[in-house]
Amino acid sequence: MIRLNRQVTVFGSAIFCVVVFSLYLMLDHLQLDNTKSPNNGGDRLQNGQLSILQGKIDRLERLLAENNEIITNIRDSVINLKESVKDGVPGGGNMSQGPYPELLASPPLVLPIDSQDCQFAAREFSEPADGGVQLLDVYDLLTFDNPDGGVWKQGFDITYRENEWDSEPLQVFVVPHSHNDPGWLKTFDDYYRDQTQHILNNMVVKLHEDSRRKMIWSEISYFSKWWDNIDGQKRDAVKSLVERGQLEITTGGWVMPDEANSHYFALIDQLLEGHQWLERNLGVKPETGWAVDPFGYSPTNAYLLKQAGLANMLIQRVHYSIKKHFASQKTLEFFWRQNWGKVLSQSQCFP
Repeated sequence: MIRLNRQVTVFGSAIFCVVVFSLYLMLDHLQLDNTKSPNNGGDRLQNGQLSILQGKIDRLERLLAENNEIITNIRDSVINLKESVKDGVPGGGNMSQGPYPELLASPPLVLPIDSQDCQFAAREFSEPADGGVQLLDVYDLLTFDNPDGGVWKQGFDITYRENEWDSEPLQVFVVPHSHNDPGWLKTFDDYYRDQTQHILNNMVVKLHEDSRRKMIWSEISYFSKWWDNIDGQKRDAVKSLVERGQLEITTGGWVMPDEANSHYFALIDQLLEGHQWLERNLGVKPETGWAVDPFGYSPTNAYLLKQAGLANMLIQRVHYSIKKHFASQKTLEFFWRQNWGKVLSQSQCFP
């Protein structure tokens, strides 16, 4: 608040200096013209210019007075805000008074915030529940080497007998899904023009051809651009696919964000952007997270997705040594719990 008060004072002083300097240049220019006038015609011209200048000066004086009044009102509002906070009355007291109460009123929170949520950084790591795994301990068990796993590169050495194939049918799950980076080798618009719009157009056609077909989509930045370029008939077709469960929106963020180096403000911001668009245009709320290409995964993002109402998530780019370890322990499905606090948020994960 003190910083704001100083900024207002500096801003007002700068405006005053600019006005004075401009007037000085104008007067100097008129004086120079007068010295060059050889006759009374020049005097009449000078008088006319001076009259125009006087009118401009009067107008500038009025504007400066109005500006001074605005700055004074802002300063008084800041002082009232400071006093109300000091008295322990945020949002009350004199804050609603003055010419700009809407700038000072605190907006209502969409979701209640548990005060304990902001204290997790100061807490010690909690022990995993019975049967749980602390990933920091798993790191100490693995060598993170680079073996050749045969048919499954860096995986298990898979062998089989030909006569075993007829004993039990093999189930194969094919999941058509989106993975459209808004920025990589091309620009956002180039990706949309060359590839993404065709994927989405074909999705509508192919899903309507066979009701057994399904598709999931994650990146709302592309989806919204495509939505703005299609007609009402195709929009209705998309809505019907969503209602029938053939098209599912996963995660629903503006992008599929990197998590290892991203600040949680950015993670929340892009998630809000996507979810608000979905609510306004499709009336849906994602239930599943889909992160198949971030460079590393953060337990904070799992926590944020849980707070956003998602029930489960799928992650893909886990180091092969960790995947092999989880596979050998039959823990590829797990509840991802954060280290902070006793009552933890957890998301069901499938790496």
